[in-house]
Amino acid sequence: MAEVLVVVEHSGGAVKKLTLELLTLARTLGEPAAVVFGAPGSAAALTGRLGEYGAAKIYAVESDELTGYLVAPKATVLASLIGDVAPAAVLLGSTQEGKEIAGRLAVKLDNGLLTDVSDLAADGTATQVVFAGSTIVRSKVSRGLPLATLRPNSVAPVPAPVTPAVSPVEVPLSDADKLVKVVDRVVEQKGSRPELTEASVVVSGGRGLGSAENFKLVEELADLLGGAVGASRAATDSGFYPHQFQVGQTGKTVSPQLYVALGISGAIQHRAGMQTSKTIVAVNKDAEAPIFELADFGVVGDLFKVVPQAAEEIRKRA
Repeated sequence: MAEVLVVVEHSGGAVKKLTLELLTLARTLGEPAAVVFGAPGSAAALTGRLGEYGAAKIYAVESDELTGYLVAPKATVLASLIGDVAPAAVLLGSTQEGKEIAGRLAVKLDNGLLTDVSDLAADGTATQVVFAGSTIVRSKVSRGLPLATLRPNSVAPVPAPVTPAVSPVEVPLSDADKLVKVVDRVVEQKGSRPELTEASVVVSGGRGLGSAENFKLVEELADLLGGAVGASRAATDSGFYPHQFQVGQTGKTVSPQLYVALGISGAIQHRAGMQTSKTIVAVNKDAEAPIFELADFGVVGDLFKVVPQAAEEIRKRA
């Protein structure tokens, strides 16, 4: 069975959920083989988790020099690896870095590229949701091998334990790969809440909150439910909450078990980023708000009365 190369997304010695989705999808195309980029020792910390989700082989691309530059070296090494392995497909995450690596790789290989796919069939046919979720298209690479980036939260990760074989990969870099050097790294401060794109519960606030101060209601409910905080584009554009927490077509895509929308009208832009959530609960004073068309449970009422009551009831049952 031909290998399917999966570029691993990881941080702080942990595999990100998106990688587990990629490995699950890769099993429909061939034998998953994980490609780990990082400093020496990075692959060792990830081997157990990658093997748990079916990575039969792990290519360890490790070098201090590799991490000192932007994505150009990664694309070069990946292109070389593809030439040696001749994989059935190559999968990356639809993250900022993943899409840039994929774009550079497509140019190097003169290969077609499919971005933001939500599924990929065994014959390489991709499913993509476009126009803010209003249209589903199916497309296929017409030149080269299937090369695709997967939209986060599109596939439910399913374990398939194997014992991986780890193979080190040489990192020969040309001068062209070293044109942009990383001179500083700033670690983003994170609280105790789960990562927005990986949380099983997300509580989001919209323009109906009225102010940044009122977002404390959203944070309180999220903390009681052990979830992450999100926001609509209208809320972030109004300065109510930081833009990195925006959920929607131009923000982050989430697919939690429970999505709670507070004061969000439900414009198509927002729905594109959360419509695959398993259970959607909406609170809005406008009975005609579009969010109710999508919600499993809807409450027409003043969120400043509904949310405190819900929070109090949760405390009683905790």
